[in-house]
Amino acid sequence: MELIDSHAHLDFEDFRADLDAVVERAAAAGVVRVVAIGLWRAPGDFGNALELATTRPATFSATVGVHPHECAKVPEVDWMASEALARDPRVVGVGETGLDFHYDLSPREVQEAAFRRSLRIARAVGKPVVIHLREADEAAARVLGEEGLPEAGGVVHCFTGDAAAARRWLDLGLHVSVAGIATFKTAEPIRQAIRLVPHDRLLVETDSPFLAPVPLRGKRNEPANVAHVAAKVAEVWGIPLEEVAALTTANARRLFRLP
Repeated sequence: MELIDSHAHLDFEDFRADLDAVVERAAAAGVVRVVAIGLWRAPGDFGNALELATTRPATFSATVGVHPHECAKVPEVDWMASEALARDPRVVGVGETGLDFHYDLSPREVQEAAFRRSLRIARAVGKPVVIHLREADEAAARVLGEEGLPEAGGVVHCFTGDAAAARRWLDLGLHVSVAGIATFKTAEPIRQAIRLVPHDRLLVETDSPFLAPVPLRGKRNEPANVAHVAAKVAEVWGIPLEEVAALTTANARRLFRLP
């Protein structure tokens, strides 16, 4: 059984002390690749996701992007740098980008402008976009309708909506990725959405170190736990776990052009 964790923050400080052990546990759980999300942190600093893809190419691929929480702080020179980094062959996607109207850590108009710019970067470099959404579906759909989805496609990561929301993103051409929240007792709307997602449009992720799935809630999340997410999808779809693993792995490889 092979699994791909399509979204994890393995360059965070949470993993500095035991990254080798985390990678070993992921391999033991069948995880053959992790998409490490590289985000702008400070002027000139996009984190270490690209370094992971460089030093551990058999395990990691990277993205590069500007999170909506941080976009108001990003200088123009770093926007230019992000496009240059996005052209690197080790980078497989742009993001995570998007809109977060729950925390509003950046003004909404700045978030929207950054989302548009990120979509244009993804289009320019020919790579898929990784989208973060929270309480901003209407605005995001409007932006995507006006800008268009990059030809390489994209994914709504850590999907937390209902069936109607899933249908909206699917109709726009996006993939949907589910994380540990899908295993929570209160997540029946997400599971109803999973039921309608075509088998060739779903990805699984951990969003490590966040959102550990049942039965590990409250603990630091890590890529090995994507197996719990896949198991829940298997339960919802009524097919064997091995089939879900094969399908979601093929989907991630196709979207991100992974080895």
